[in-house]
Amino acid sequence: MEQIFILLLAWVLDLLIGDPTSLPHPIVYYGKWIAAGERHLNKNKHRLAKGAVFSVCSIILAFLLPAVVLHAVQSWSSLAYQVLGAILLFYCLAGTTLIKEVSQVFFALNESLEKGRKQVARIVGRDTQNLTEQEVRKAALETLAENLSDGVIAPLFWFLLLGVPGALMYKMVNTLDSMIGYQNAKYKDFGCWAARIDDAFNYIPARLTALFMALVSGKKLKPLFQFILKYSRCHASPNSGWPEAALAGILDCRFGGPHNYFGEIFYKPYIGENDRELTTQDLLKATSINRKVEFLFIILSIPILFFLA
Repeated sequence: MEQIFILLLAWVLDLLIGDPTSLPHPIVYYGKWIAAGERHLNKNKHRLAKGAVFSVCSIILAFLLPAVVLHAVQSWSSLAYQVLGAILLFYCLAGTTLIKEVSQVFFALNESLEKGRKQVARIVGRDTQNLTEQEVRKAALETLAENLSDGVIAPLFWFLLLGVPGALMYKMVNTLDSMIGYQNAKYKDFGCWAARIDDAFNYIPARLTALFMALVSGKKLKPLFQFILKYSRCHASPNSGWPEAALAGILDCRFGGPHNYFGEIFYKPYIGENDRELTTQDLLKATSINRKVEFLFIILSIPILFFLA
């Protein structure tokens, strides 16, 4: 029952307040740790080996440190353990903040294209300076779909498997990938292991996310599943294409295409065929899908945790 309480409290906290910018955030410290490691190690020879050791050690520490702390707290007070566990799991969830950030992109676009570009730059890694209005909306919705997996379903999945330390371990994996897991000259060696580990950790969650998106979409499942299976492979990532294909199928739109990362053009296959104009109604439908998927995963998690207790 402790794990069920932790799960529900963490989810409710995320629904109510999202990321608390005024409080210390563990993932921010993950980022500082990774930036420092990259700055000192990503140079000279043996970058692949140094990146591998750094990534693996960081992931192990991200699991062991909270595991030790939570075990010590649990031996002192069950209530304190549950509250601390819920707070730590809450920090791993990004459902409310994700929806807020993506919604603000659309709102900013209503004021000007320049404001929309600046807002979407907060949530995507690509160069946004020359994006059209359609490309800004597309980037925002792609991020909404991809991060439903990365920011909600994947940490909850690893929580089910390995408890709160598992969720925090996953966040280290995901943060490593988002900071150094790029296929460019600077990171292709040092970040190689980080990217591959992230692929492994997200393999099941990405596919579960796409499945749940289809189940809550209200659309006919057979053609939607066929669409997802067809277009999920049309992405450089073995995982991101699944939720993106699911959302493209639900909205009957087209994602993908060439993107500029760090001054280099990457040509990504298109996901879908209907290159129609995206609107605020698409945003509302997509955010509704996100919330429904969250709720479904939480509901299904409760009997699993009860059985494992």
